Amino acid sequence: MEKSNTFKGLIVWQKAHLLVLSIYKVIKNFPREEIYALTSQVRRASLSIAANIAEGSLEEVKYYIVLSKDLEYENTVSELDILVDKVGRLINGYSKSVSINKI
Repeated sequence: MEKSNTFKGLIVWQKAHLLVLSIYKVIKNFPREEIYALTSQVRRASLSIAANIAEGSLEEVKYYIVLSKDLEYENTVSELDILVDKVGRLINGYSKSVSINKI
């Protein structure tokens, strides 16, 4: 089995993401009176599956950006991708610096 460097390469995340996308499509047809009850609950529950697989605040943000892109909500997602990558590099650099200073 090939090791994945990101959550996007995990089959379990890919399937969970497809579940979220499918749920978003299906609940569009739910009755309007369910918008704050069943619709909201199903949406949040499915989102938490994929987000928990991504786990870690930056990875979760990356997932929500992927989801926004796939739901066609945002036109400036590439700008968000660039910012998330910059933040990730800064976090990695900070983490390495802290680890080196502990030794």
